[in-house]
Amino acid sequence: MLRLLRIRNLAVIEAVEVEFEDGFNVLTGETGAGKSILVEAVGLLLGARATSDLVRTGESQASIEALFERPDGTELVVRREITSQGRSRSFVNGALATAAALRALSDQLVELHGQHEHQALLDPLAHLPLLDEYARLEPLANRVSTAWERVRSAREQLDRSRMDEREKAARLDLIAFQLGEIEKAAPRASEDEELTATKQVLANAERLRRLCDESYTTLYESDQAVLAGLGGIWKRVGELATIDSQFSSYLEARDGIKSQLEDLAFFLRDYAAGVDASPGRLQQVEDRLALLERLKRKYGPTLQDVIERGAALARERELLSSATEHVDDLRRELDAATAGYLDEARQLSETRRTAAVKFGAALEAGLAELAMSRTRFEVRFNRTELPPDAWGERGIDQAEFFVSPNPGEDLRPLARIVSGGELSRVMLALKTLAAGSQTGKTLIFDEVDAGIGGRVADVVGGRLSGLGGRFQVLCITHLPQIAARASTQFRIEKDVRRSRTVTSVSRLDESARVDEIARMIGGATITDAVRASAREMLGSAVGSVSKRVPQKATRS
Repeated sequence: MLRLLRIRNLAVIEAVEVEFEDGFNVLTGETGAGKSILVEAVGLLLGARATSDLVRTGESQASIEALFERPDGTELVVRREITSQGRSRSFVNGALATAAALRALSDQLVELHGQHEHQALLDPLAHLPLLDEYARLEPLANRVSTAWERVRSAREQLDRSRMDEREKAARLDLIAFQLGEIEKAAPRASEDEELTATKQVLANAERLRRLCDESYTTLYESDQAVLAGLGGIWKRVGELATIDSQFSSYLEARDGIKSQLEDLAFFLRDYAAGVDASPGRLQQVEDRLALLERLKRKYGPTLQDVIERGAALARERELLSSATEHVDDLRRELDAATAGYLDEARQLSETRRTAAVKFGAALEAGLAELAMSRTRFEVRFNRTELPPDAWGERGIDQAEFFVSPNPGEDLRPLARIVSGGELSRVMLALKTLAAGSQTGKTLIFDEVDAGIGGRVADVVGGRLSGLGGRFQVLCITHLPQIAARASTQFRIEKDVRRSRTVTSVSRLDESARVDEIARMIGGATITDAVRASAREMLGSAVGSVSKRVPQKATRS
């Protein structure tokens, strides 16, 4: 779970540090104060795309750092830096990390639900992934995606083999030209790096030779040569050792020291003799590097890419040159790939349809707890298997959520039925289901209260508070009914200091919570009556929580 979040120079935030608690945490404040920036900061930590306009005006760099506590009690520090030029670096426990590594961490640590995410429910294409997430079908779905890639690749190869003869001849001419360039140059892996190092040596040949000669002479050949003078030194050290045994260890090391110095002297001599200072050799290396650079610009960007491009062109030339011979093989390869894909896709489809029944029942139960007790829900699939031109990486299914929130009404597509408030509750119920039984995660909801109010808001607050018994929940809200249910509340405020906008975050004590809830109820004017209502709302919420006695999130 998220223990500490520290932000510097991100958007309107100059410097903010927040320590979150177990259970249900809410963040409240006026619209535009910067509440959603905190959620965006967590998203950046977990691999979201970073842009230069996120850096605070006038600053060179923004940074976000978080301390996470894993279910086993170990701690993880994640840090991301974004420069005003749009570049970013990420670190996990002090070591550089890739965006992919951050996204992998997000699956383990955080589920982040943005304020507009529920709108994705209006697109039927988003429904299958939600069902797969609930039923833990991602491994099977990934196998289907891999099998589909094999089908797609086999189709492309077969289509290419059936090219018109004129197109085939033109393609072969282009391949011959490009492959000829690569084969004539015959690049080797890492050759450009080796040549760059050689160029550095050749460009400094005279200096290298001079330094080696001077060092060799000083060590070995001059009248005052170091090696010649060592005998006298060791004689004196020997006399010292007879007086004080502390010198004995140095005396014992004399043979090794002499051997190392001799090895160095002979290496310096041989190296100097082997340095090629001829301008012709340097020109030869520079010409070769220039040739490799041209190849990298055309077929790169790296030399390894050039080599792989050459291998791919050679394979394509062989394929086109003997297309007639290969067409039957390619057709068999496509048939085998298609059969493998259908086996995986049909297994996924069958599993999905079985899971959809449980999914619908579980969602209806979840919606009943969110004041939609008579809602009926169903996942409807295509009746017959989709034709080949409709297959894809998600399999052979098309699915859409159908719902009837009112008794007596037929089930209809979700996008045509629900209001904004109902849509928010459907998303909350879905995410509650997808969260499963795993404890210790952090669930972040940005304005899940869109389109609701009154009694329904109180019900949603109760659900979020209940989630706080199994997870750490962070929620941005404008509704006092939800804020009152929290175990910990933070207020986000925006102020102008020295002509600059500054956002601050403060943790509220009991008295401050009353004032903040009162502000959420009554707006700018807070009367004693409004404060009394706020105290009553907080007291009622505390009573409801104590009756439920939720299970605490596991810590060790």
